Amino acid sequence: MQATPRTVLIVKPSSLGDIVHTLPAVSFLKQAWPETRLRWVVVPQWAPLLEGNPDVDEIILFPRNELGASPLKMLRWLRATGKSCRSDLVLDFQGLLRSAIIGRFCRGKRLVGLSDAREGAGFFYDQSVPVLREHAVDRYLKLVASLGIETTGPLTWNLPQGTRPAGFTLDAPFVLLHPFSRGAGKSLTPEETAEFAEGLPCPAVLAGRADVRPRPGANLINLLNQTSIAELIWLIRHARFVVSVDSGPMHIAAALTPNLLALHTWSDPALVGPYRPEAWVWKDRTLMQVREMRSQTEPKRVTTPDLKSLAAFVAEQIT
Repeated sequence: MQATPRTVLIVKPSSLGDIVHTLPAVSFLKQAWPETRLRWVVVPQWAPLLEGNPDVDEIILFPRNELGASPLKMLRWLRATGKSCRSDLVLDFQGLLRSAIIGRFCRGKRLVGLSDAREGAGFFYDQSVPVLREHAVDRYLKLVASLGIETTGPLTWNLPQGTRPAGFTLDAPFVLLHPFSRGAGKSLTPEETAEFAEGLPCPAVLAGRADVRPRPGANLINLLNQTSIAELIWLIRHARFVVSVDSGPMHIAAALTPNLLALHTWSDPALVGPYRPEAWVWKDRTLMQVREMRSQTEPKRVTTPDLKSLAAFVAEQIT
């Protein structure tokens, strides 16, 4: 039996949703090895997701934008980080060439990754854990389970409490609406967003990042491009219901609340949708609950042909 490592380095620099997906696996790791010092390599943009996390003893910032495309700057950072963060065990949850190289520089005894790693990352691993084409949460749990750690039971999502957005004074119930995504073909249009909001019985708070000018509406409170990660988390925690396209904020919501509807166009909700079984998914104008979608029997489906019908469904959930 191998000795418990004194130090473990988690390499998962980005992105927002992927970092959220890694949290339960890291929590099981810390529960099994409470005396082990856990470090996490993350880009500065997403570091607020880890603030105050009791499972993470140290946050290592990977200044990707500052390093740019300069191999010399990257090499200097790797050497300095490898010297200060050398760890008994390195877990590459990212599975890309860059993350594997970071892991190799910081590797003390062992570097472990997943079998679906890309860009040749697997050549750097001492151990590659077999995974299937499945949800990221399940893949990351398998990485930790390969270490002999039990990963069954309730999942823990240690996210910050968040902070109330500056100037946000609404104390009445609201629906948090995240309708825009950087992914091609995933977003609602401004007109669809307004149509959906008009069908709700309470205000819709519009949040997220997008180069879109939403259509003004009496039922819309526009906080688009105005909230930090901490403020977005606060809004999710305090919303009566969250409606989001396939995006990172949707995965934060899935970690924090069962009151979630995820809107999918071309993406597969079984692989990239909300992980929480109580959440709802809308795809191909059909509603289904995640627990039904995962069942071995034919899932129960509810046809909602348009956004007006979908808004009526959300209204039923919150009244």
